[in-house]
Amino acid sequence: MKLIIWLGNPGETYTTTRHNLGFLFLDWFVDDAARTRGGSFSDFAYESKFKGDISTGNLQGEKIILLKPQTFMNLSGESIQKLLQYYKLSPSDIIVIYDDMSMEFGKVRIRQTWSAGWHNGVKSIIQHIWSDWKRIKVGIGFNEKYDVSDWVLSKFTEEELIDLENDVFPEVAKYLNNT
Repeated sequence: MKLIIWLGNPGETYTTTRHNLGFLFLDWFVDDAARTRGGSFSDFAYESKFKGDISTGNLQGEKIILLKPQTFMNLSGESIQKLLQYYKLSPSDIIVIYDDMSMEFGKVRIRQTWSAGWHNGVKSIIQHIWSDWKRIKVGIGFNEKYDVSDWVLSKFTEEELIDLENDVFPEVAKYLNNT
């Protein structure tokens, strides 16, 4: 069993912001799995005991749980910790995918390090899980005309959204298949 988590913020206000890159990916992933890989996932539904939206399914014979924490970015670890405890999963069973503004837009990297850098969602996970887990970082770049919080909460352009769906998300899906 794998638990795939994308970090983001709940609510319509944040839907297409850079910090919600993850939630956009999970919606794409569920559709893509059904379209191209014979996978099947339930619709996302809020589970209060996990403080998050959950979708479960199977892909290539493996049970997968998808999680969109609804705790806001800075408290993501609470939601993940509750799911790990409930399903008796170890941190090695999880893959956390998140935005990284220190990387060029669209770049994808797998990491398994302890550093959180500037990312408060990752800091929260480290605080609650305190173990090594797989990470996939996706670059959102940074525009120095903005301060950090304004940049990560700014909306993607239409062109960027198209690039995400056509290029970046398929690359992240390839990484997931190899982890």
